[in-house]
Amino acid sequence: MKFVSSKNQLPDSKKWDFNFIKASKYFYGFSLLITLAGIISLSIFGLNYGVDFRSGSNVDISLSKVVTQAEVEKVLGDAQLDQEASITAGSDRVNIRFPEVLTDVQSQSLQSTFNSQIDANASYEINTVDTEMAKELERNALLAIIVASIGIVIYVTIRFEWRFAVSAVVALLHDAFLVISVFSILRLEVNLTFIVAILTIIGFSINDTIVIFDRIRENLRFAKKQTHDDLEDVVNKSISQTMTRSLGTVFTVFIAAFALLILGSESIRMFSLAMVIGLLFGAYSSIFIASPLWLALRNKKKPSAAKPSKATN
Repeated sequence: MKFVSSKNQLPDSKKWDFNFIKASKYFYGFSLLITLAGIISLSIFGLNYGVDFRSGSNVDISLSKVVTQAEVEKVLGDAQLDQEASITAGSDRVNIRFPEVLTDVQSQSLQSTFNSQIDANASYEINTVDTEMAKELERNALLAIIVASIGIVIYVTIRFEWRFAVSAVVALLHDAFLVISVFSILRLEVNLTFIVAILTIIGFSINDTIVIFDRIRENLRFAKKQTHDDLEDVVNKSISQTMTRSLGTVFTVFIAAFALLILGSESIRMFSLAMVIGLLFGAYSSIFIASPLWLALRNKKKPSAAKPSKATN
């Protein structure tokens, strides 16, 4: 990377020609756009909860042959079951999600009709979630994110300072909320694996952010930091020094998550998709969200008052 000399910069370096702080305004604008769209979507449509977060029954059927959606719909009609059920078919595995909890009689009717019309050797896995359990799962998922955020604030405040802690939490909440916004806008299903993905994204986000913050703290020990330009140069240099490590880590995990999205089973598809989206957002939040935010908070720090000189007699 090219650099040009400048006075009053880090004593062991030059001023970097790429200004990450200046470029951050474009990423702030992009994040703000997605955030506003997400708020509107969540206010109007909410999230597309899966059976894990709403009452209903989820039926997984393993078959010895491929079955079409039309065949499954005919079975539901003959079994006198809800025709508004969500059906995933087209292979030797069928998934049916009912908005209401199936009774024992309805479950037996479904299995007997499926066995007689489709496959006598089919195997069934039926999971049900009542209303109270769904609400409890939703509360626990939100509580898990809140507890994780509070723990991170305490840890980073002890290790660094409160400005680092605030910036880190804003960055990880930014990543989590943008993933939630995308799922709301695209009406993608939210289930328990999605919550696991959100917590995993938070972990990766804070990891990348702490790496940059640790380098900023180290560089601050040897740099002049009286002016905004001095602090900006420290941040730019710290980001440049950790760029390879941060992008390398994210890219490695991204390849694994993308492979799971393409080649993985249906049960982990939403987890993989949330990870892919979250890693993309997290790749720039530590660089263009957290670090510039810390700089903005640091620049608002009031300079310490000069000690009055002792009067001479």
